[in-house]
Amino acid sequence: MASPKSSLAILLCLTIIAVLSSFVVLEAEARAFFVFGDSLVDNGNNNFLATSARADAPPYGIDYPTHRATGRFSNGFNIPDLISQAIGEEATLPYLSPYLTGERLLVGANFASAGVGVLNDTGVQFANIIRITQQMQYFEQYQQRVSDIIGPEETQRLVNQALCLITLGGNDFVNNYYLVPFSARSRQFALPDYVVYVISEYRKVLARLYELGLTRVLVTGTGPLGCVPAELAQRSRDGNCAPELQRAASLFNPQLQDMINSLNSEIGSTVFIGANIRQTNIDFINNPGRYGFVTSKIACCGQGPYNGIGLCTALSNVCPNRDIYAFWDAFHPSERANRIIVQQILSGSTEYMSPMNLSTIMALDAAANV
Repeated sequence: MASPKSSLAILLCLTIIAVLSSFVVLEAEARAFFVFGDSLVDNGNNNFLATSARADAPPYGIDYPTHRATGRFSNGFNIPDLISQAIGEEATLPYLSPYLTGERLLVGANFASAGVGVLNDTGVQFANIIRITQQMQYFEQYQQRVSDIIGPEETQRLVNQALCLITLGGNDFVNNYYLVPFSARSRQFALPDYVVYVISEYRKVLARLYELGLTRVLVTGTGPLGCVPAELAQRSRDGNCAPELQRAASLFNPQLQDMINSLNSEIGSTVFIGANIRQTNIDFINNPGRYGFVTSKIACCGQGPYNGIGLCTALSNVCPNRDIYAFWDAFHPSERANRIIVQQILSGSTEYMSPMNLSTIMALDAAANV
């Protein structure tokens, strides 16, 4: 008969083996997912910051499974949530969440922060937000934290095999260049020159992500900036998209794809994949009925013309059926519109995804790892 001490030792060994086995499963089967960017992909980091750029109060989250505001700028799931679901992985937590510890770190992390842009002077009116340079510094910190759990070699493997999403650029126009008449940046640059400058700075951001070990990065362009309810309310007299912001998007997105192609060529591998969400948005903005929307001009939640003035709050007008609205609030798509965007990311043609869609990426990577 085993002594109490030997039984305790056996139990301890079995516990250690079980813990190690769980890590092996995670390492072998799970693919970490990392998210950088702005409010389109922020899932709650700004909840932990003293900033006005937040979505942690009703009616945000009205259609989320908990029916509570989570910090996502949506009535329900946002783009990262839906990508996680599509690739069969657990949704990532905000990096600032106190719950992002232990094994949850191995799932990945969301570093995005509402209000930020490519440029560090974008979104200054929101005060405390996590600018993209800080997001990347947090990613370095994240790697050290994971290394303390599974060691540096496994951490490098986890990062190298991860999927990444980055969404930046829209705020550099909406909350910088066009924020106020005669803004500092609009006095400094003519629009075409400003676009070139933002793209050059974005290239540095993407190159840094590659230096930090990421090898599969989805890079979304901007949507049709002049067509969101906020810009219709402020700049449109006839309900048509604001031409100056549309021009900005039409200049920015092709140059972003050219820059992505150039970076991939320089690296010698398809690290960066362009997601043309502007085209996806234009599809349902120009023909909302085809996608089951009754309107692509009026936000579900808001006030004023097109529900595009001010913030979405508990005092706002809120539509009873969010599924028939392309926009949830003055700037952000509804969950259903996000599902259409993610479907194009998953399986869209080269008109939407360049040089390939996410399903193709996943199949190629799975074959390479066999």
